[in-house]
Amino acid sequence: MKRVWHPYTSWEEVGAGMWRQVAGSERERLLAEAVAFTGDAEKYGTAMMAVINAWPLSCEHNLTDLGQNRRAWLGHAACCLAIGCPEDVTREAWGHLSEEQRIAADRKALAAILAWQNAYKHGQLVLVVE
Repeated sequence: MKRVWHPYTSWEEVGAGMWRQVAGSERERLLAEAVAFTGDAEKYGTAMMAVINAWPLSCEHNLTDLGQNRRAWLGHAACCLAIGCPEDVTREAWGHLSEEQRIAADRKALAAILAWQNAYKHGQLVLVVE
């Protein structure tokens, strides 16, 4: 797969607030929500599939980069899209999950990445999510 770049100003994740800064009670609230959300592999996986449909430029930019942790990016994006949680809070939430929860989340991320890659290879812009 050829690496594709898009300027950050076109990434859907930027407009959604994935890189925004939060503090105080908002951060505490989002952390609690992110721990619960990322710990539920089914909800988390559904949100990952939503990202690959809702954010085509961000996905193309990030998922064609085989040198980065694509599972982590997709998980951060899913948490942002689903509950409005910024990336750094999602990273912190990951530390609160059990090993079993992390494994389940990683499996969902890998499945979504493989679905995206297959669709991308065939020129599909929107995937059918079951």
